Formats: sequence, C-alpha cells, structure tokens
Amino acid sequence: MIRDVGGSYRRALAETVHHYTAAAGQGWRPDPATIDALKAEGRWNNDWEASLELLRRRGLGSPGEPPLPAFEALVEVFSGFYFGGDPAGDPAQWGGFIGSEPLLVEPDFFRELSSANVAWGFVSGAEPPSARFVLEQRLGLLSPPLIAMGDAPDKPDPTGLLRLADQLLGGVAGTGLGPVAPPVAYLGDTVADVLTVVNARRSCPQQQFLALAVAPPHLHGDPVARAAYEARLRQAGADQVLADTAAVLQVLCTASTPN
Repeated sequence: MIRDVGGSYRRALAETVHHYTAAAGQGWRPDPATIDALKAEGRWNNDWEASLELLRRRGLGSPGEPPLPAFEALVEVFSGFYFGGDPAGDPAQWGGFIGSEPLLVEPDFFRELSSANVAWGFVSGAEPPSARFVLEQRLGLLSPPLIAMGDAPDKPDPTGLLRLADQLLGGVAGTGLGPVAPPVAYLGDTVADVLTVVNARRSCPQQQFLALAVAPPHLHGDPVARAAYEARLRQAGADQVLADTAAVLQVLCTASTPN
C-alpha cells in the first residue's frame, strides 16, 4: 500500500452511491465503516463493482424501486469524481479526488528494497492511468513492474500476482515460481489482498508465499476499529499485520540480508 485512498477512491465510491441514491430519493452516502465492512467480505476489490453492490443492497433494482444504473454509466460517474477529467488525458488537467492522495512511502523506500536485493513490483486494482501516475510521476519510478486493472482478473484471483512474481523471480533468481525460488511476499490492506496470496498458494503450492497486511490509514486514529479490521485480516490468512507500509523494509530486508 503506497497511497492513502480514503479521500480518493473510497470517497469516489461513496459519492457515486450518493449520486444514484439521490436520484432515487434516498440520498444515502455510505460511511467508511460501511465500505470497510463490504471490503471485509473479500469480494469487492473493484470499486465500480463495490459501488453497484451497495446500490443493490440499498434496494435499487428491486421490484418497485428505481433500476440499477448501467455498469458503463456508473464507471463514467465514478471516473468523474475520481479523475475529474479524461483518464487517458493529461494528468495536469485532472481535477478530481486523485489529487488528494497522500503518499505513504517515498522513493527511498524502493531504493532500500533494491539495495537489499529484494525485487519489487505492483499488483493493483487501480486503473492503469491512476497507477502509472502515482508510480511514475509522483514517485519517479522508471517503468516499474505493474499489473493493473484489466491486465489480469480482479483480486482475489491470484493470476496477476503469480504472473508478476514469476517475472520478478526470473529477473533476480534466474528461475520462475517453484520450490527453489526465493519467497514471494505481497502487502495489501484489504481482505481481498490477503485472499489473493491464499489463492496463489493453492494454485502454486510448491512456491513459498508470505501474506503481509496493513490497516488502511483512515483506521489508524481509531484503535478499536483498527483492531477489529486487523483481526479480519488475520482471520483471512495474513501471516503478519504490519504497523504501516514502511515496516515491510524490516521484514523483507532483514530476511534477505546474509548473516
């Protein structure tokens, strides 16, 4: 997890739901706890699908209620909130919530990983323009290894993680996934992220995988809610729940440094 999306993706989700429920005479805007609860189910990593599911649970599409929006129309509304401009256009012209995403790491974070011989890359549920904007323009990473939305099935399907891991292992160890390959760790902040690793183990049992997790930043000021969220991550199969993203340096770099 390299950016705080509480005020961007999650806000766009809430505003998209409000947009359609307002038209239906409800005007409901889901709060962070509602979105967290949905994400904890492990099925709604795609925020477009999550928006549609909340509308469905609110009654839209039921007999006597307004219909659910067409998926393509919902995506357009969501993108208007999130990008505030053409996703394929000039990021300088974007006026949406993407402009309010605090970074959780600095470029030195990746230099330290590389210095410790830890290969790294990204499996993201974000649209490619969003992912590349953060990685290449804001963090200054040069052509970082990336599997973004549309490059593989949505998490928790492990296809993207397996593909990226095989690519990275081929570059640093001269081998692909398998019993002689170094361990593969994946860090995420949702149940779907953890389940992606669990499913990768089932698909490739001869490879060692490590599921690392961290609670999203909007929970860090609420110890009770954070503890409950972290418990769900562990229940889903997280091997370690970290205090923050930067803590992964100690976990991975220590493990990869010869004694």
